[in-house]
Amino acid sequence: MQRTWTLLGPDGKPYASARRGTLGGHRGTRIYGRLDCPGALRAIARGGYVQSRVFFLNRTHARAAGYRPCAVCLPREYAAWKSTGEK
Repeated sequence: MQRTWTLLGPDGKPYASARRGTLGGHRGTRIYGRLDCPGALRAIARGGYVQSRVFFLNRTHARAAGYRPCAVCLPREYAAWKSTGEK
C-alpha cells in the first residue's frame, strides 16, 4: 500500500498526494513557509498551531491558494510579495 499525504491544491482544496509536501502553511493566517521554519517550529512547540497546519506541494500551489510567503524563513519571497501590494 502506497502512503499518501493530504496537501492543498492551487484551488485551496485538500487532495491526496503520493508526494510529500515541500512547504507548510497556517490556515488562519494564510502564510506558507519552509517545513523547518523557526517561527513555525516555535508556534508548534507552544501548541495550537498544529490543528491549522496545511501542506503544499510547491510555492506555485501555495500562492495560487491565496497564501503569502513567511517573512521569517522566506524573506526574499516575502519582500517581493510585499512590494506588489498584494493582499
